Amino acid sequence: MNPKFEYKPFSVVWLLQIHPHDEAEKRVLQNEHHQEKACKYYRCALSIAIIIALLLCVLASQLLLFPFLFVTSQTITETVLNKDIRCDDQCRFVLVESIPEGLVYDANSTINPSIFKSWLNILTNAKSSVDIASFYWTLTNEDTQTQEPSAHQGELILEELLKLKQRGVTLRVAVNPPNSPLRSRDISALKDSGADVRVVDLPKLTDGVLHTKFWVVDNEHFYIGSANMDWRSLTQVKELGATIYNCSCLAQDLKKIFEAYWILGLPNATLPSPWPVNYSTPYNKDTPMQVNLNSTASEVYLSSSPPPLLAAGRTDDLQSIINIIDDAKQFVYISVMDYSPTVEFSHPLRYWPDIDNHLRKAIYERNVHVCLLISCWQSSRPSMFTFLRSLAALYSNKSNYNIEVKIFVVPATEAQKKIPYARVNHNKYMVTDRVAYIGTSNWSGNYFIHTAGSALVVNQTQSAGTSDTIQMQLQAVFERDWNSNYSLAFNALSSWKEKCIF
Repeated sequence: MNPKFEYKPFSVVWLLQIHPHDEAEKRVLQNEHHQEKACKYYRCALSIAIIIALLLCVLASQLLLFPFLFVTSQTITETVLNKDIRCDDQCRFVLVESIPEGLVYDANSTINPSIFKSWLNILTNAKSSVDIASFYWTLTNEDTQTQEPSAHQGELILEELLKLKQRGVTLRVAVNPPNSPLRSRDISALKDSGADVRVVDLPKLTDGVLHTKFWVVDNEHFYIGSANMDWRSLTQVKELGATIYNCSCLAQDLKKIFEAYWILGLPNATLPSPWPVNYSTPYNKDTPMQVNLNSTASEVYLSSSPPPLLAAGRTDDLQSIINIIDDAKQFVYISVMDYSPTVEFSHPLRYWPDIDNHLRKAIYERNVHVCLLISCWQSSRPSMFTFLRSLAALYSNKSNYNIEVKIFVVPATEAQKKIPYARVNHNKYMVTDRVAYIGTSNWSGNYFIHTAGSALVVNQTQSAGTSDTIQMQLQAVFERDWNSNYSLAFNALSSWKEKCIF
């Protein structure tokens, strides 16, 4: 008899009863797997937490010790440019001139303090620092190999400069590369006295020269104008400038321009692009400084050239001139040594009508009265007078094109004619019915494209009714020269050479 097989349903209970050790092993393996994964997550989370903690510590320490590192360049620039444009200094402005020996005005003519006395005053009263930006140095007459008595004033200025170190006053000089050994003697003497001198190789950097002429003293006072560090600029050449006292806001802004020259005087210097933010300024043609000059509310800024030397916020000198011409309502009076709508010495020849076009536009569109007082001397370029004749030809009573051109000739004795590079009106200024502009550049293209120059711009039109504004003072100087015996109407000359000294 065959045994009978009895079927029983398969169940988990049965499996567990039959293989209890397999399920236990499975559970152990699962637990170990979960624990291993948990450990991995824990280690990963711990590592991330440690890294975050370290980063937070580094950030916290840098924020405490080096907050400047966390301010971006753009933020710093915006901070500088958005700075309050008001200045609380009570600044004193003095218009200063050098009148060449033998040039005599009428008894009641306008006379301003001399540049020599102005320089001597700020030098003898300097307490901590003197910074000078200059084209060249010849304060003694060694360069002319003569015994010229009128060099005495320049020699006195050099003596005072050589004494600064022993008085505890630092002297820094930024100068263009000298073009002859004779123009290195003053520089050598300054170095021997303890002055710090840097030669700024702008011929290499911009294909121009360092033509600027200004001083900054004690970060409070400054001079800016046409006078070079040359004895002739005090007694043999007609110059004009401004000395401003007790005006730290403006002095420190001008010093930023000096510092740009200073850094370019380092060996193997290159032009920064862009310039570091500490060279930036909030003061320009659109946001001039609000300051009192001679107790009169004024809008003031400093412009500079050429464009590669401009830090953020600084108005380009050419744009400053154009803006002033375009802003004029009644008149534009200009007194410069050279005026030419060309880039001089360029090869090939280059026409440059930037300023000329705006003068013609002011005459034609707004009937502004334009007067140009241009120098005529032995170094004048003949081509300049061709362009001046073109401007003078615009004059017309019928059409109201009101423009006049005159040449200014500094008289000279036979002895004075022998002094090289002298007996010239070297002024570089413009005055309108609204603005006074005192610069350091001649008015031709290369001075604004390649050459380093600077200018002071003052607008006091907001002080209506003031009887002696800076604009009025500069206008008085221009009208004195324009109406003097030394000015000759261009259209009245049969030849511009007939009255110039050659």
